[in-house]
Amino acid sequence: MLRSGSKINLLIGINVIVFLLINIPDTLAKFFFQTPLIGFYANEYLQLPSNLSILLKHFWTPVSYMFMHGGWLHILFNMLWLYWFGQIFEEYLGKNRTVGLYLMGGLCGAFLFLLCYNTLPIFAHADTSLVGASAGVMAIIIATATLLPDYSLSLFLIGPVKLKWIALFFVLIDFFGIIGPNSGGEIAHLGGALIGFTYIKQLQKGNDWIAKIGSIFKAKPKLKVVSNNSFGKSDRKPRQEEIDIILDKISQSGYDSLSKQEKEVLFRASSNEG
Repeated sequence: MLRSGSKINLLIGINVIVFLLINIPDTLAKFFFQTPLIGFYANEYLQLPSNLSILLKHFWTPVSYMFMHGGWLHILFNMLWLYWFGQIFEEYLGKNRTVGLYLMGGLCGAFLFLLCYNTLPIFAHADTSLVGASAGVMAIIIATATLLPDYSLSLFLIGPVKLKWIALFFVLIDFFGIIGPNSGGEIAHLGGALIGFTYIKQLQKGNDWIAKIGSIFKAKPKLKVVSNNSFGKSDRKPRQEEIDIILDKISQSGYDSLSKQEKEVLFRASSNEG
């Protein structure tokens, strides 16, 4: 699965491996010794605490929390939605934006969680922690639905449903859930949704945040002179204007409406990403 080149498969693989490394030893320890072996320390040091004084000591948790899960059903549904929407996301935007968007969604979810739990009166005496990939997954779900709102996904017992309605359903569920027992998780989901929506809107305007961040850590390539006299010429990187026109066409008419030349331009654009 990890050799396919899909970053969605990579993210799923990391989440599953972390889950198994924590839960298999704990299951055996509980069976033989009636006490968890790793789970206590994983919860203590890898989950994101709402308490800022603890966060300063465990400064890595805004990243580590998004690869942790509270149970089998938690990781199962997160990974299923990540796979379904992630496959569509990578089909239209390539594989090099996936991890960046997942991390941005998780970080935005962590920020909103910490902001709410340390400023809003309703959470004044709450001392809790955040765990799960949901904020990063929500970023990919909402980004995909924003890019392709009329793309349909077949749901079990329901049939074809447009992505925009699935995304709206998730956002409403999370919004109404912020006064429920999983307030912190629902707030983080909304943070991930916000970054997914905003990222695609900025990308459609020609501002690729992930590419800009990646360029900071990437060595500048040597100057290369190429011909620039045709729209579909295969020896040059497509211009952002060309990509934007194609993305707009996909959003309005779907991927199948593209000509062979436009599909080649989109393929070269994804191949040339950082």
